[in-house]
Amino acid sequence: MPDTFLQHAQIDWDDQGRPHSRQYDDIYFSKNEGIEETQHVFLEQNRLRERCTALTPQDCLVIGETGFGTGMNFYCAWQLFAEHAPRGARLHFVSVEKYPLTREDLARAVQLWPQLEPYWQPLLAQYVAVHGGFQQFSFDHGRVTLTLMVGDALAQLPTLDAQVDVWFLDGFAPAKNPDMWTPELFAQLARLSRPGTTLGTFTTTGWVRRGLIAAGFAMRKVPGIGKKWEVMHGQFQGWPAEQPAPAEPEPWYARPAPVQGPRHAVVIGAGLAGSATAASLAARGWQVSVLERHDAPAQEASGNPQGVLYLKLSAHGTTLSQMILSGFGYTRRWLQQLQRGQDWDDCGVLQLAFDDKEAQRQAKLAEAFDSTLLHVLDQAQAESVAGVALPAGGLFYPEGGWVHPPALCQAQLQHPHIELLTHQEVIELRKVDGRWQAWDGERLLASAPVVVLAGAAEIRRFEACAELPLKRIRGQITRLPATEASRALRTVVCAEGYVAPPRGDEHTLGASFDFHNDDLAPTVAEHQGNLSLLDEISTDLAERLNTSVLDPARLRGRAAFRCTSPDYLPIVGPVADAQAFTDAYAVLAKDARQVPDTPCPWLDGLYVNSGHGSRGLITAPLSGELVAAWVCGEPLPLPRTVAQACHPNRFALRRLIRGK
Repeated sequence: MPDTFLQHAQIDWDDQGRPHSRQYDDIYFSKNEGIEETQHVFLEQNRLRERCTALTPQDCLVIGETGFGTGMNFYCAWQLFAEHAPRGARLHFVSVEKYPLTREDLARAVQLWPQLEPYWQPLLAQYVAVHGGFQQFSFDHGRVTLTLMVGDALAQLPTLDAQVDVWFLDGFAPAKNPDMWTPELFAQLARLSRPGTTLGTFTTTGWVRRGLIAAGFAMRKVPGIGKKWEVMHGQFQGWPAEQPAPAEPEPWYARPAPVQGPRHAVVIGAGLAGSATAASLAARGWQVSVLERHDAPAQEASGNPQGVLYLKLSAHGTTLSQMILSGFGYTRRWLQQLQRGQDWDDCGVLQLAFDDKEAQRQAKLAEAFDSTLLHVLDQAQAESVAGVALPAGGLFYPEGGWVHPPALCQAQLQHPHIELLTHQEVIELRKVDGRWQAWDGERLLASAPVVVLAGAAEIRRFEACAELPLKRIRGQITRLPATEASRALRTVVCAEGYVAPPRGDEHTLGASFDFHNDDLAPTVAEHQGNLSLLDEISTDLAERLNTSVLDPARLRGRAAFRCTSPDYLPIVGPVADAQAFTDAYAVLAKDARQVPDTPCPWLDGLYVNSGHGSRGLITAPLSGELVAAWVCGEPLPLPRTVAQACHPNRFALRRLIRGK
């Protein structure tokens, strides 16, 4: 079970402004040769200049690192990549860090390298909502990706799904931090490498060298720099014959072969999931045609005036919690690019402790997560934060807030590689000569080697997805005119419903849940229900909004369908042929332990991104990255266990095993 509690680096500063780790009683970098040492040990020993120059415009160089620290190795690698790689090539830097620096400490440390400011300034600008687990950053219009795995290396690396080209081994010195230099860690490096993967490290400690050799790396000492007489360079030769090979992923999760042909994709649906997927593919150089049946993007569930960045977490580090923590950070970093106050606001989210059971749940969460993510407020503190009278205290998420979802969708679609085609309703998909064709009946709308279905529950109209157990839940929001008195509300407040501070001249109040109504016309009854939810949140705010004299029949609102799955996880990934899948793995119906070594019958080039329910603002953008990583063969932005838990094949697998 992943540790949910985040501890930041405890740092002392010397008289020249250099950081020293209190946890490890060690320096972050050499006093006089920091950048020179990085260039010599990691860039030169791994021949990065030549390798960047030799990349093709479609290549992605993957660098893995143990010990992100202040990020110096990342800045230097990015600088070299920017100077020598061809336009179109990409850099994906994956690093693990148990004790990430606070933003304040990071901002202080990087001042030591003004020459690297073009590379650390973008990270500082996005260094928000960095919590445990996988945290993904995107720079230079998607040309450079940083996946920061926050946590213990031996907890994080086994969950990484990637193939690494270059390793930087840069934990604190083995004598100070022996846990970063163990045979178990070296085995993970080997698992993530391919023959020819190179490695550089500053240490020449004998047991480190022997451990790396035992894991399949050919190691040699080379001249060092400054006070380091020698450093080490290595190359992965392959898994040693005498060692048991690491387990392969089960065949229904093993990656499909990369799609051959032009880098062109069709995305069906221009809501949060479709827009995010298009943006992630376009950032990787793909030409993307987005087909939307309405006259503009974000016309269905993604079209509400205000959505809440609400983190429904578990104290037990569940798969869903891991995804929410990673997705929350990714979305927050995206929002930094939008207009604050109009498109989004990090005003915080307050979840009221409306009964004893909820108060107990919140207390457990406060013990499990760090206070920068969430903390308990008593009633007086909650009222001070919210600006209105409340019936109770609650759990406050200071980095949360509200978003105008259409603005996020529009921003994601603003890419020169994306073509948005509206009034295009896809009725049928056909596969012809290695390309997927999207038809509206008589007319071919678009074709490409890759198609991503991102149309919520509507994806079930396509034969390949007909068995996916997606359900629609109608939700209605109420738009309340702001008053001078209601503008005192300073944060989103949630109980059974939610109310947000005003965007422009309106508050958003919601949202109802109706499992049986298929009509999207707003109803008076649900406006009345929403007003009742407001009374539970704050009678003071209800009075400030003059709800007692409002006519529910004249209120403005909006209804849409949330699309959710039975296990409340989204459905994201490649699609298999349903009947061929059942035939290939039929033996599992008799014995779930008898895993046949049969390749999965993929419908090559077909992917889905759906089932985000009421969490789409947090899970859909990162799921776009997940789809793009599947398509491009890149490191996944989530632990493999999370990607598997979201995989479309999970339902067919369960049906087989349970005999249903």
